[in-house]
Amino acid sequence: MLVLDGFGIGAAPDAAEFGDQGADTLGHIAEACLKGDLKRSSGNRGVLKVPFLESLGLGEAARMATGRLPAGLSGSRLKGRHAACREISRGKDTSSGHWELAGSPVLFDWDYFPDKPSFPSPLVEKLVQEAELPGILGNCHASGTEIIQDLGEEHLTSGKPICYTSADSVFQVAAHEEAFGLDRLYRFCELARKLIDDYGLRIARVIARPFQGKPASFDRTTNRRDYSLPPPGSTLLDILSGEGRQVRGLGKISEIFAGRGITESFKGPNNDAIFRLVKAAVRETRPGSLTFANFVDFDMLYGHRRDIAGYASALEILDRQLEVLAEKLRPEDLLIVTADHGCDPAYQGSNHTREYVPAMFFGSRVRPGNAGIRKTFADIGQTVTAHLGVTALEYGTAISIDD
Repeated sequence: MLVLDGFGIGAAPDAAEFGDQGADTLGHIAEACLKGDLKRSSGNRGVLKVPFLESLGLGEAARMATGRLPAGLSGSRLKGRHAACREISRGKDTSSGHWELAGSPVLFDWDYFPDKPSFPSPLVEKLVQEAELPGILGNCHASGTEIIQDLGEEHLTSGKPICYTSADSVFQVAAHEEAFGLDRLYRFCELARKLIDDYGLRIARVIARPFQGKPASFDRTTNRRDYSLPPPGSTLLDILSGEGRQVRGLGKISEIFAGRGITESFKGPNNDAIFRLVKAAVRETRPGSLTFANFVDFDMLYGHRRDIAGYASALEILDRQLEVLAEKLRPEDLLIVTADHGCDPAYQGSNHTREYVPAMFFGSRVRPGNAGIRKTFADIGQTVTAHLGVTALEYGTAISIDD
C-alpha cells in the first residue's frame, strides 16, 4: 500500500469550504508539462510520462473526479482496477488522510493555531520553563524553509528554538543539529507533545525540523521526526497486528500512527530510499502481511514548495520504478497506489488542497476496470481486510477487485 503524499486528482465537492476551489494536483502538473517546456530531472520534456500509472487507471480516476482526462494522459490499455476517493475526515492533513485510509476517519475538528502570536502564552511559558530555555523564536505561521533563513542566525546566537505552525494542525520546531543538538531537539518536541496534550488541545502533530549549515545557507536535514496523536479508533494496522500479522511501516508511517499497530518500522530520507525498502519487502515479507509506505517527497519537496517541474519528475521516476516492481510481485501480492490529500504545486499559497485521491489496484488476481467514485478513503483499507481475510473495519466498503 503505497501513499503518494499530497497527490490529489481534482477538487473534492467540499473544496470550497477549505478555500480550494479549482485545485487539481495531477491536472495542473499535466497541463504545465503539455503547455510548457519544463526541464525535469527525469530527462523528459513535453507530456507528463507516467505510462504505468496510466495503465493502472490514473487518467480514468482523474476523469471521474474532474469530468476530463488530464492533459496528455490516456484512459486506454488498462490493467489495473481504479477508483476516485472522497475524504470524510474534517481535515486535509497527513494524519487525517492516512488514518482514514486505514479505516479510522477524523470526524472531530482539529485544533489549530490561527492567531498572531500563534501559541497560547501559558503553553509557551511552561514549555520554556520545563525545557530550561531562554525562550522561543517565531511563534507564527511560516514556511519552514523561509523561517530558518530568517531566524537561523538569531537561533544560533540566542539558543532559542524556532517554533512555528501552518494551516495544518501542527506545532513545528526547527533547530540546528550541531549547535542546538539533535537529541535535545527531539526531547524538546517530546515535551511539547506532552504539554500540548495536557493543555487540552487536539494538535495532530509536533514536528522536529532539524537543519544544518551557516547563515544564508541553512538547509533542513533528513532527520525530521513527527510526534503524532494516535488514531481515534481501531485501524487496519491494529487489526492485522492484533491477529499476529506482519505490518511494516516504511518512511513516516510509524510516526503518523504513533507507532500503534506497527510490527516493523523502516525509515528512509527520500522517495528513492523508500522505494528500495518497498522492493525489499516484496522479497522478504510473509504471506498475509501489510507493507504500508509513504512517499513524502511529493508533498514536502514539491507540493508545498510549489515546484511543478520537480513534482512532474518525481512522478515520472516513480512510475518507472513501479513498472519494475510490478514484474517482481508474487501471485498472491496486491499492489495499491493511493494518496492522503492534495498539494497542488500550481495553486495559491503553500498549503495542502482538498481533493479526491486515486485508488489503483494491481496484481495477478485483479480484474481491470472502474470501481467508481468512493464515499470514503476507508474503502481502501476495507479492501485490504477483504483481501487478507481479517476482521472488517468499522468504516468503509470493500472494493471488489478479484476475478
